[in-house]
Amino acid sequence: MRIILLGTGPFAVPTCQRILDDGHDVPLVVTRPLPDPKPKKLPPRPVHQWATEKQLPIFEPHSINDSSAIQHLHHLRPDLLFVCDYGQILSRECLATAHLGGINLHGSILPRHRGAAPVQWALLRGDQVAGITVIHMTPKLDAGPALAVRRDEIQTDDTAESLEPRLAALGPEAVATAIDLLSKWDGNSDIGILQDRKLVTKAPRFQKADGQLDCRLPAEYLVRLVKACQPWPSTFAQLSWANGKSLRVQVRAARSIAEIPGLAAAQVGAAAEVGPAMFAADWLAPWDKLLAIKCSPGFLLIGRIQPDGRRVMDAGEFLRGHDVQGAAFECPVTPIAPLD
Repeated sequence: MRIILLGTGPFAVPTCQRILDDGHDVPLVVTRPLPDPKPKKLPPRPVHQWATEKQLPIFEPHSINDSSAIQHLHHLRPDLLFVCDYGQILSRECLATAHLGGINLHGSILPRHRGAAPVQWALLRGDQVAGITVIHMTPKLDAGPALAVRRDEIQTDDTAESLEPRLAALGPEAVATAIDLLSKWDGNSDIGILQDRKLVTKAPRFQKADGQLDCRLPAEYLVRLVKACQPWPSTFAQLSWANGKSLRVQVRAARSIAEIPGLAAAQVGAAAEVGPAMFAADWLAPWDKLLAIKCSPGFLLIGRIQPDGRRVMDAGEFLRGHDVQGAAFECPVTPIAPLD
């Protein structure tokens, strides 16, 4: 087939490579332009880098739905548009530039987690299984019929950073299956499995402020938030001492526990150094001590932490340089509602 590729982020790269390896004609790669024409630091654009290395033509419109962009696609006479991790919703006119329309590789088992951050929301909502769906696109966000679905179990210590590449690796074979289905399609009959609208959940893009920890929330929820926010926007809190000293930290790994034997109940937000005796070895390694925060309910056990301006370190190293007796993690002035 003659396939135009539309993508920006890393999730699309393995499948773009598979499309090329399968011998399809790729006349154009469409990617998002730089937000700033002269940035001090170039933001990562993995699809742009990949297309450059493969010496493929690159097109960077500010809007793929502008008449000039649609005309450019139309002149190339594609059979199909492949869209993944692109960042714009394609209009009906844009999809019509290819006689088979478009397919989208999405990082969830649709209709669950429609939106820009499906992997993060799968972790935040405590899903046991994640996956990908290849849909035949419609102008509505992530709403087309499913052509292929693949699943993967979420592991105990998965974060968005570890889960997303595993899901991206499921894309090439699933998209190849979807392309094969479309190659035999008459264009008139129904194709794929319609999504159940009653099962739709939303997965909007996270904002920087979404990573703020509020220890008035349950520890189990905060653990899911830490996992969902790695590597971005990361979870953060302000650690303060009675003498007025304060330190902003990012929490990079954490677990929850209902109670800590031998530790007296502290006020919400209080920090305490906890010895290793009562915890499982798999969580302690390679940490010899843990930092605990009293939440409501439960305790948040911090395994890895990053003080502002410094590298990520395990809790034991942090505690060797900071006496947390009498310190507390500040709660935001306005209580934070759980993301939903």
